[in-house]
Amino acid sequence: MIYIPRLALGYSALLSLGTISSVTAQLVSTGLSVTLDSIDYFISPYASGNVTVAPALLSGVPSANGFLPVTVVQEKHDVSALSSVFSAWAVKDDVFSDAFLGAVLVRSLGQNHSTAAFDSSSTSVLIPLETTSVPSGPYFIEQTTGKLYPVYRLYSDFAGAFNQPLLQKADGTFQALSAQVAGVASATVGVPSRLYYTRTAEKPLAGVRVGIKDIYSLSGVRQSNGNRAWYYLYGENNATGTAVSRLIDAGAIIVGLQKPSQFANGETATDDWVDFHSPFNPRGDGYQDPSSSSSGAGASIASYDWLDLALGSDTGGSIRGPAEVQGIYGSRPSHGLVELDHVMSLSPVLDTAGLLTRDPYLWDKANTALYSTNYTSFINKTVKYPSKLYTLSFPTTNNTAADGLLVEFQQKLAAFLNTTATPLDLEEDWLSSPPSDAPADVPLPTLLNLTYAMLISKQQIPLVKEPFFADYAAKYDGRTPFIDPVPLSRWNWSTAYSALALDDAIQNKTIFMDWIASNYLTRISDPDQCSSSLMVYIGSAGAEYQSPRNVYRSLPGAPLGYDSSRISNMAEVPDFVVPIGEVSSYSTITNHDESYPVTVDIMAAKGCDGLIVRLAQDLLKAGIIKTPKTGGSLAGGDILF
Repeated sequence: MIYIPRLALGYSALLSLGTISSVTAQLVSTGLSVTLDSIDYFISPYASGNVTVAPALLSGVPSANGFLPVTVVQEKHDVSALSSVFSAWAVKDDVFSDAFLGAVLVRSLGQNHSTAAFDSSSTSVLIPLETTSVPSGPYFIEQTTGKLYPVYRLYSDFAGAFNQPLLQKADGTFQALSAQVAGVASATVGVPSRLYYTRTAEKPLAGVRVGIKDIYSLSGVRQSNGNRAWYYLYGENNATGTAVSRLIDAGAIIVGLQKPSQFANGETATDDWVDFHSPFNPRGDGYQDPSSSSSGAGASIASYDWLDLALGSDTGGSIRGPAEVQGIYGSRPSHGLVELDHVMSLSPVLDTAGLLTRDPYLWDKANTALYSTNYTSFINKTVKYPSKLYTLSFPTTNNTAADGLLVEFQQKLAAFLNTTATPLDLEEDWLSSPPSDAPADVPLPTLLNLTYAMLISKQQIPLVKEPFFADYAAKYDGRTPFIDPVPLSRWNWSTAYSALALDDAIQNKTIFMDWIASNYLTRISDPDQCSSSLMVYIGSAGAEYQSPRNVYRSLPGAPLGYDSSRISNMAEVPDFVVPIGEVSSYSTITNHDESYPVTVDIMAAKGCDGLIVRLAQDLLKAGIIKTPKTGGSLAGGDILF
């Protein structure tokens, strides 16, 4: 019998996926939502090509408003081999399924149609395919026109990670994805079939699905920067910046804008997120703070198998924090690797664009695309790891399960590098041998106490706050827009200091940067090694880092102080998060033991970013670390709601 899957229709447009005009109105399709064998799909409004198929050949294929599921096979395969081909596709691709096999358009079939059975319960019609321009994969054919439309699988954003799901258009612009599936207060995200794309040297990210932090400009889309008033005040952007454009040029598929904390300031879930709801961290009991400001980026990569990468930003820890508490790879790159045009700024002297992912090999390809010639990949190259390994505040005894995991990792890392770890106390070193241009007798924590807070507030006010307030007041009769407590408190704090305080902050940052580069993380001329040393500190330690989102904490204020996470900010060196395992801890949410990530941060000399990625790959090969999975733990498992 002919294979007949169930096809149900849900609507975002009527009659056709084309444009219908009349004297008085214009009707434009934004796509069509359907359900095929209980799976939700979206039919793109933009055709990939045309074919000619006799209606009789499609008589056994289910139809919804004249659209029928079909499969295209461009590669030359014997009919006897197609069953294996489709089995491999089903493993590779989450969009393709047997429900698209009622009619198969085959390039190598010849002139006549035929039938074939790919399983014991159904028969497919095989139809000659005359076009070479439509990639292999699942499609919906419009029976009246012969147009083939790409198909997207629809997923519920149950973690609340996305602000705006998007459809990427062929002309480089974007539009809102007009689809909705069941979910409580959840957006719906659509992902295209992976079968449409082939990775090449020119397109190393072909078909890679990427979420973008909602501070990056995308042509045709409004951005919010985490602020409702901003979103509604300004219109659609007319440009896509360099960072996102490079990913697109490498073949990446942008599927949506993801939630940031407001104006990229660090916010705590429940306490500080007013305009928008903070995303949910899937790990452990499901109610731990996801960290910020690349909150949606971290939550999505830890939650969704269907998403490969997220582009975030890191000024003071905005990528590293989410990566740490959700146990995924995340990078604050060397400062200045990619232009940050058309990106909302927190502090130009600190802002960086970086990626979050579960795959260190994809991490390298994406870094190469994003940073271009400013990034050196060590893939398939000789590498000589530094013999100096510095550790910061690592445990020396196994007082907790996390301590044991960290001590074990330190020992294995040192053995892998054929060296011995050297504990480092930068504050003590500074006192005993301060740089000549540092203020006399000023401890390191004192020198840097105000630096970060001063940079992000004094620089963001003229770049973001002042023009925003002026534009809002001009439209709304002198009113001021609502601002979340954290950015507002930081901006207000800085007004007590003169403009000279910003100059002092930049000078203190420069003094510290030069000191680190001269004494600890020095760029060397040997391209196989790049960095004089590696420096490692604790990113997250399981139970010790629990931060349940149902607990209120202190009022927000300026982010004063200095700790290990500030080193890379001030020194402009790469600082990459690597998950090393997880530990079990009692949750007051579930009244049960749950698993929480343990991560480390690895730093190298400025410009040696690729060295850390190669190290992560080699540690994975050596079995010292494991690939993190999506779910309630790094090993996978159910996400608790």
